[in-house]
Amino acid sequence: MPEASVAFTELENSQVYHPQASGWRSKVTERRWLLLLCGLLAAGVIGLCVLTFDNIKTKNNLQTLKDERDSLWTILTAESCTKCEPGWDLNGGSCYYFSSDKLTWDQSRSVCKIQGADLVQINSVEEQWFLDNKVGGKMKYIFDWFWIGLTDSREAGKWLWVDDSPLKSSLSFWYKNEPNNLTNDNPAGEHCASMGAQGGATDLKSWFDRSCNVPQRRICEKAAKTGR
Repeated sequence: MPEASVAFTELENSQVYHPQASGWRSKVTERRWLLLLCGLLAAGVIGLCVLTFDNIKTKNNLQTLKDERDSLWTILTAESCTKCEPGWDLNGGSCYYFSSDKLTWDQSRSVCKIQGADLVQINSVEEQWFLDNKVGGKMKYIFDWFWIGLTDSREAGKWLWVDDSPLKSSLSFWYKNEPNNLTNDNPAGEHCASMGAQGGATDLKSWFDRSCNVPQRRICEKAAKTGR
């Protein structure tokens, strides 16, 4: 066979369509597109998660700021809207009067009531701290104590506040070895509570029991007025 014919035959054979090879290339192309789409989808999901997280974080930050704003507003309005009349000291939501004259415990309570108040009832460590510092700065000598609204005159050893609630051990601020129920001032003993430590007590323990008939200064307490 002539060389030209052989070359033409080989060229024809090389250009013959092979279905199997074409199908393999098609599958490879499909897989590449599938991988690309999966990659794009994964990137989209990650981006969506990041945006969602940022959105939640932003909402939480906004809520925190809102809560802080509301708390600050409450404090500001409370301080600006609560007040006491002249001669009374404001602390929290109460007004306190520290007398300069001296009366018995019963007389002191009666005068407090005339003023729309009562002998002070101490309900927190913060309140004891406030009163202890105030009284400590007003005392003129070591026994210049102030009556508070606590007594065991109904039943010895059972200390009650003026609203008849019992004294809690966690909010008891007796000085060491107090109450001792001495009979020096009255044979009946000491059944009313007073407080005072010049300069303030370092441990806040500044309560003493005394005879209810001994004249002393007093602390009256009443709710603060609201309004500007």
